[in-house]
This record gives sequence, structure tokens and C-alpha cells, in this order.
Amino acid sequence: MARIRVRIAPLAALSAALLLTAGCADGSGTSSEPTAAAPAGAGERKVKPVVVVTTAWEGAFAKAAGAENVKVIVPQSVHHAPDYDPKPSDLAAVAQADFVLYAPFEPYAAKIKETAGSRAKLVEVNLDNDADKVGAEVARLGALFGTESAAAQWKSGFDGEYARLSGELKAAWPGGTSPNAVSQVFTVWAAKLAGATTVGSFGPEPVTPAQLAELSAKKPSLVLDNAHMSTGTVLPDTGARQVEIVNYPGPDLDLLPVYRNAAAELKKAMGGS
Repeated sequence: MARIRVRIAPLAALSAALLLTAGCADGSGTSSEPTAAAPAGAGERKVKPVVVVTTAWEGAFAKAAGAENVKVIVPQSVHHAPDYDPKPSDLAAVAQADFVLYAPFEPYAAKIKETAGSRAKLVEVNLDNDADKVGAEVARLGALFGTESAAAQWKSGFDGEYARLSGELKAAWPGGTSPNAVSQVFTVWAAKLAGATTVGSFGPEPVTPAQLAELSAKKPSLVLDNAHMSTGTVLPDTGARQVEIVNYPGPDLDLLPVYRNAAAELKKAMGGS
């Protein structure tokens, strides 16, 4: 996916507006009083933490881990996050947060927290929809939030749904044989879901002529592109079916439809119904 860099310059000017809004909720369901972090070994929180996330992807991880008060800063309507200027309400939400979740390619998260004067804990999230990595991150966040049982319950449901989707895709293999796939670096998880044999990868930079020749020579039947940073047809004139994989969840911050939608597109590409 594309690197996310939000301009920081406007934040200084917005910090003054924060003084007028920090004492109020911003309409997202966040509390005006931050919730203290649960001490080690204290078990489940009685009050769920207030979590601010930079994008919906982190939001889905937080929700899966049991967070209920989740505020997303960058709207889904913003296709290029660097074009987004945080609003006073964003800064107010950060000031009220217990946790601020961000990805390592989003360096502006720390500056947002600093500008807003928040005492929230900054948490770096490994954004990868690989099933094993998702399970590990959800468990880690659940431990941080004090919502371990909710995270474990989500993981149980996720494992069952993932196994079902993977089984259906393997049953749809053309001729009963695992298809060869070339994947963008952030869509390898979808090839794994389908049980496809990954014979090469590309990105996040555009494919060079040398890469094009190398990947085409592997004769893949599937090309799994990243819908969030597609540069068009990756391997033209090879006969490979290109599938656009979406990594981000919808407004409900539910991660499971990401897998269901990917499975549906992969099944169509493999010739299934």
C-alpha cells in the first residue's frame, strides 16, 4: 500500500483550537475523561479504553482486539492520506485517548500526539492481513487494552471463517492444482488464503521492465494487485488473471469482510462461480 504522510504544518495552528474542544467529546463516542491503563495482571477492564487510530486498518485491529471506543483520524474518503489536514476534533480525540495506534510508515502519528498534548500510549501496529500476523497483533492489543477475552473470542471466530474460505478456494483450484501467483508485497496474504503457489512478488514501486520479464517468465495464472496503489495491468500479454485485493475494512471496521471479498474475487479469477 502507499506510504501515508500527513502534512504536519497545520497542526500547530490547530492546537489553539484544541483548547476550546479538549474538554468535550467529539461525537465519536469517546469519553471526555481518559481511562487509566489497566495494571499488569489486573485482568479484563471494566471500562473499555478510548482508542484513536490513524486509519481504518488500525481501527479494524483495535476493534478485533475488543476496543469499543475507536476514533479514526483519516477518513476513508481520503484516497491520498498526505492530502488530509487533521481537524481540531481530531486533536481533541487524541487528547482524550488512552491509546493511539499507527503504522511505522505513518511518522505523523507521534507529532499529532505531541501537538495535542496527549498522554496516550503510542502503539505501532504491524499492518499485514496474513492470518498468523493478524492473530498475533490482535492478541497483543487485547493484552494492552485489558480486553484479552474479547480478543480471544474474535480470534476463534476468525480462525473458523478463515478455514472455511480457504477450503472453498482450494476446492476451486483449476484442475485441482494450486495456481501459480505473482503478488504485490501487501497482497501475499491473499495468495496464502487461496493456497496459491507464490512464484514472485513486486512493489511497492512500479514494476520495471526487468521485473516484468522475470515475472512473466514464471508463467503465473494469477496476479494479485494492491487495489490501494494499483498502477494498472501488471503483467500485460501474459494471460494471467489480475485480481485487485483490498486491504482496508469498511466504515464498520470489521476485518472479516476483507477476507470474504478477497475470496470471492479469487474464486471468480480461478473460474469458480
